[in-house]
Amino acid sequence: SAVIVLGGAFTAGWALAGAALVSGLITTVLVYVLSRSNGRTEVVTVILTGVAVNAVAGGLIAFFTFVASPAARDQIVFWQLGSLGGATWDIVAVVAPLTLAGVLVAVLLAPKLDLLALGESVARHLGVDVERVRQLSILAVAVLVSGATAFTGIIMFVGLVVPHLMRLALGPAHRVLVVASVLAGAVVLLA
Repeated sequence: SAVIVLGGAFTAGWALAGAALVSGLITTVLVYVLSRSNGRTEVVTVILTGVAVNAVAGGLIAFFTFVASPAARDQIVFWQLGSLGGATWDIVAVVAPLTLAGVLVAVLLAPKLDLLALGESVARHLGVDVERVRQLSILAVAVLVSGATAFTGIIMFVGLVVPHLMRLALGPAHRVLVVASVLAGAVVLLA
């Protein structure tokens, strides 16, 4: 919303995607740093910290909506509702590299995520650097979410529902689950 309000004509193409990526990464790093205690991160602490940071971000969006011009305000509201209405091939060219990078990292991390699903202590004993896997996973998710929301806005139900449905249908193996979630997410979004 800050880019829409302050950017004016620069809210298209790589500028908007770049701002979404940078703000997504800053927010992700902020959640990660604030949730660390004793050199480790716990899932519950990350979730609660994410909720708190989300509340602050929501306040900032509300502020920028308040100070925006009527045209920018309409664009912010439209972005918050989420839509594929403005999708063009130019936008696909901007988002595709971010999506490919995030999916590639997720697929490469899949075997370690399978071990991590057994529990942190078991994964550590099997040679997994749990903190490193967590950092890379969070980074991949930040890149994917930032790229996806830069132009379409916030369409949350797909990211929340589809992976769980795929896990129920295909089982817990992350190598299959990541690819299936990407494909099923695209199909559900288009439907």
